[in-house]
Amino acid sequence: MQTDFEHPVYSKNVIEFVTVAKEFCAWLESTPAFPRREFVETGRKMLPLLYLKASVLPESETMLEDDFLEKFVAEDEYQQILNAVLVKMGPYNDYLEVFTADMQRSVEPLTATISENLADIYQDIKDFLMSYRTAVTEIMNEALIELVESFGEFWGQKLVNVLRALHEVAFNGENIDEEEDETDPSEDRRNTDDWLISKMQRNWQDDHKEDRDNI
Repeated sequence: MQTDFEHPVYSKNVIEFVTVAKEFCAWLESTPAFPRREFVETGRKMLPLLYLKASVLPESETMLEDDFLEKFVAEDEYQQILNAVLVKMGPYNDYLEVFTADMQRSVEPLTATISENLADIYQDIKDFLMSYRTAVTEIMNEALIELVESFGEFWGQKLVNVLRALHEVAFNGENIDEEEDETDPSEDRRNTDDWLISKMQRNWQDDHKEDRDNI
């Protein structure tokens, strides 16, 4: 196996990305420990840096005939991250999605969730980090190639979408502290009439009522 430290996988840009990526994964793995406001504020600062570092990753060429890479994030770990973020964000987990091909064909608002998108990003980045930890240049190289491709085609867009949603939560003028979620324990479920996504959906539907009437 090659150990050429002049290889792109040992470059400054890759090392810096690895550093930020490790912080990103540690942040999500520690989700329950954060108050909601701190979780949102950390995300607003973490995600732009992660996007920047991913944007300057070098391109490379495959070094293995068999480019199969082991996947490390199992379904239960993925679900654990998703559920932790879902609980943490509570009524602020959903947001209106606009950057999707389906949006162009829909007259109804499409929704996405912060929890699912963050779990998707986590899965790709954690898989890369685990491959990178092997310290085998060929495996690290293949993981880098896959990561750069996935960033352009998949998780880069998810990242900026989640950042937009977190920005809205942070500056919507509401008290987002988790204590505000508490309701009468005798209720079977929360009343979602005042949830952020419900408000956004009603506004979207009002704005597009004329379009729907003409269909």
